[in-house]
Amino acid sequence: MTTTTDAASPTTAGATTPSLPADTITSSELLSVVASRELATRRTVFAGIGLPTLATELARLTVAPQIEVVYESGVCGAHPSHLPETIADAVLITGAEAVLPMPALFGCVLQGGHIDVGFLGAAQIDRWGNLNTSVIGDWERPSVRLPGSGGGVEVMANSREVFVVMRRHDPRSFTGTLDFCTTPGPDRALAEGIRPLGAGVTRVITELGILARAGAGEELRLVAVHPGVTVEQVRAATGWELEVAGPVGTVPPPTAAELRLLREDVDPDRVYLR
Repeated sequence: MTTTTDAASPTTAGATTPSLPADTITSSELLSVVASRELATRRTVFAGIGLPTLATELARLTVAPQIEVVYESGVCGAHPSHLPETIADAVLITGAEAVLPMPALFGCVLQGGHIDVGFLGAAQIDRWGNLNTSVIGDWERPSVRLPGSGGGVEVMANSREVFVVMRRHDPRSFTGTLDFCTTPGPDRALAEGIRPLGAGVTRVITELGILARAGAGEELRLVAVHPGVTVEQVRAATGWELEVAGPVGTVPPPTAAELRLLREDVDPDRVYLR
């Protein structure tokens, strides 16, 4: 098994302990574990509900005990006793370092440049890291209408970097042209004369592997695949001509210790694990 070691490579925290057979690991568990490792050197994370919550809580128990989690509801330094089901869940407030009004959260914390990583999800992403969370299909008559931006635009523009976790990796989700651009990355913003503070999307974690880029001016490229996945498979599942880093690494599979923590400590009630 090989791993890359440059700045765009996945971390290998926990990789030396025994792993469980692949057929016992769900997609949610795989994505959560791999995403958690990427937080090893980060301090402040603006987390969404779902897989980002799982990843940040697992990181707190493993590679990033110092991590401070911020939620869109204004909760900063959250220490929930169990997983929140929404960003407004009262469990986030108990034990939190602070609860801020929305103007302070977005005007001071985000726009002040205090977030290391913004953790976002999306229905579609393109090669430059622009995101669609609004509609699939035509705007007037979409086949699927999605929740929309929320604070995604502000998170993209003001976090030092953004991680995206995608449950599906296929040409419809990884598309050459977004059906709608909900959350523009720095390249698109710069073309419109707007200069964002951050680098935009720097990591995309999927069921096939990890895509990465350093920032504006670079396309996402494949830097690592999961065991048993080939570069050709990832390229075939991507809706543009995907660039490939050389050499492409192999992501260490989730370890028994990581999975035990995720299942028994982070989400024993299976709120988000499925």
